[in-house]
Amino acid sequence: MKSAVETLNPTRVRLTVEVPFEELKPSLDAAYKKINQQVTVKGFRKGKIPARIIDQRFGRGAVLEEAVNEALPKFYTDAVNEGELKVLGQPEVDIKELKDGELLSFTAEVDVRPALEIPDYSGIEVEVDAIEVTDEDVDKAVDELRERFASTTPVERAAQEGDVVTLDLEAKVDGEVLQDGVASGVSYTIGSGELLDGIDDAVTGLEAGGEATFTSELKGGSAAGKEAEVTVKVTQVASRELPELDDEFAQLASEFDTLEELRDDSRRRLRNTKEYDQATQAQERVLDKLLELVEVPVPEKLLEDEIGTRKHNLEHHQLAQMGLDLAKYLEIQGKSEEEFETETREAAVKGIKTQFVLDELVTQEKLNVNQEELTEHLMRRAASSGMSPDQFAQAVVEGNQVPMLVGEVARGKALAAVVQAATVKDTNGEVVDLSDEEEEAEEAAAEGGETAEAASETAETAEEKSEEKSEG
Repeated sequence: MKSAVETLNPTRVRLTVEVPFEELKPSLDAAYKKINQQVTVKGFRKGKIPARIIDQRFGRGAVLEEAVNEALPKFYTDAVNEGELKVLGQPEVDIKELKDGELLSFTAEVDVRPALEIPDYSGIEVEVDAIEVTDEDVDKAVDELRERFASTTPVERAAQEGDVVTLDLEAKVDGEVLQDGVASGVSYTIGSGELLDGIDDAVTGLEAGGEATFTSELKGGSAAGKEAEVTVKVTQVASRELPELDDEFAQLASEFDTLEELRDDSRRRLRNTKEYDQATQAQERVLDKLLELVEVPVPEKLLEDEIGTRKHNLEHHQLAQMGLDLAKYLEIQGKSEEEFETETREAAVKGIKTQFVLDELVTQEKLNVNQEELTEHLMRRAASSGMSPDQFAQAVVEGNQVPMLVGEVARGKALAAVVQAATVKDTNGEVVDLSDEEEEAEEAAAEGGETAEAASETAETAEEKSEEKSEG
């Protein structure tokens, strides 16, 4: 077999392949055998029909077609490997010549990963928010904890802001009670904004047994987005009482003996959170700078697939769970369809470029993923998915997703290496040492946010599908 590679553009090539006819013999034998099992010829036992009889009865062309279809994936894969190509997606194959007993010639056009030049990135400089934990921050954290330990006491008076009321609700649209629009015994804190718009005004001033009707747009359910007439009945009013902020509260709400110890722990936790946020911010800004340094052509077909995947996931998974459609989502976000399309395309482009660049860095820096790193990443992914590690691992293996997980971890390590090489300063002009946050940065990158994974497993999936198709 002979093959040649012609570069059509930075992300697409044309393979020209010539196969001597003798290399088709195994596929021809397989074609005769397959046809033998499918047809019946009088005078011959099934599976024992001579090749010349098959040629006479069904035509040599049918045999050749079957043989070529069986052989093409192997010849294509051999040509890809010979050309050391990193292909994306399925090829467009065109049979140029098929001479019985002489030659098979075909071309295959396919998208490929572009060759990238990664320049020296050690000069990257970014600015991040300075870390500051104020007394007000600590007060807010302690107050939130205090809210969790509030007690309620039923009262015989009109409901007011901050009270916890027990409600019965009934929603009508166009005069008809909705099947999923009736609820009883709903607990609601007036002023929390956790239920329907307008409910605070409706129940404020009502005593137990009081009723009110108001109009509100439904946020979920079968009539999400529609205006409904809602009747609300208050069955109980209870006042909320917050515990005193003292040592006794600290002992109730934590493992600490004093309020001061509790406040110190809250300050430490807040600082840790801000340090993590700062590391993530540094990671995102370093990535943006890195992408500015590298020219990354994006295959158009891959981009369209990525945009389609993002839209599908948003509409059929995220929005469906919230009972929203795309039109309602855009209305809530205050975006036009054109703005949504532009933002989705930009995010998809960034995702693909990010994956290409970080994968190239993995190769350039010779980064490897060991079993411990892979196991730790698998544990984190399992926790975020709500599955047990064993269940998640089984799903990964059955779905042939191990290479994808390895890629996530490797890209996380690549981005962490770039962050460590960069100069990061806070808004006070102080150099930020992210060495302590390096592991967290790798985790955040590997978990696939809008940074290291940015988004795109499409390229990887396309390669896997291409390999499967070629091999099978």
